[in-house]
Amino acid sequence: MDIAIVGGTGAEGFGLAQRLAKAGHHVTIGSRLAEKAAASVDGDVNTGSVVGKAVVFVTVPFAGQAMVYDAIKDALAPGTVVCDCTSPLMTAVGGRASHALRPWHGSAAEFAKSLLPKGTRLVAAFHTVAADVLRDLDAEVDSDALVMGDDADAKAVVGALIADIPGMRWVDCGGLQMARIAEGLTPLLISINARYKVRESGFRVTGRDVWGDPRG
Repeated sequence: MDIAIVGGTGAEGFGLAQRLAKAGHHVTIGSRLAEKAAASVDGDVNTGSVVGKAVVFVTVPFAGQAMVYDAIKDALAPGTVVCDCTSPLMTAVGGRASHALRPWHGSAAEFAKSLLPKGTRLVAAFHTVAADVLRDLDAEVDSDALVMGDDADAKAVVGALIADIPGMRWVDCGGLQMARIAEGLTPLLISINARYKVRESGFRVTGRDVWGDPRG
């Protein structure tokens, strides 16, 4: 699959790019700065990176979310699946990463929806998967990915990509509004990591293997 990862020069985005490329997908990394994009194997500025892509992941800090969506919205083709991975943390306003912000729209994903053209197939995921774990290509990812969205087929597309990463499973958590809960788990994991002096805490949902396809 032809995929763009906007913010792919950051820790999470680059780890995700490596994982999906290793799984056999063609990945283009998007960056705000041309020189950073050019330093990547397959790179482009943010706007150019999303042109013609079937799936676009946005992995940027909350402070830069609005700017990024403003840059790419007109370059997205109709039917593109956009996966927002943004967690609204207090670092956006100078606070701690272990503290959450509450966007006016309820979640960063719902804020993203307000910035994108009507009808964009928006999904939210990857809020509870550590960047360090994604970048450690020698080990499987011992974590489930919580996936939210109002388009069941778009969730399945993102879920299939998640399932291509060794060790990972995806869990359909319902509509996009469920991102209000999932995004709040990011600072929880950051706090756990700090207390236990680790960098790889995550979540597994028990019983997942016997549930089958959520679409029935």
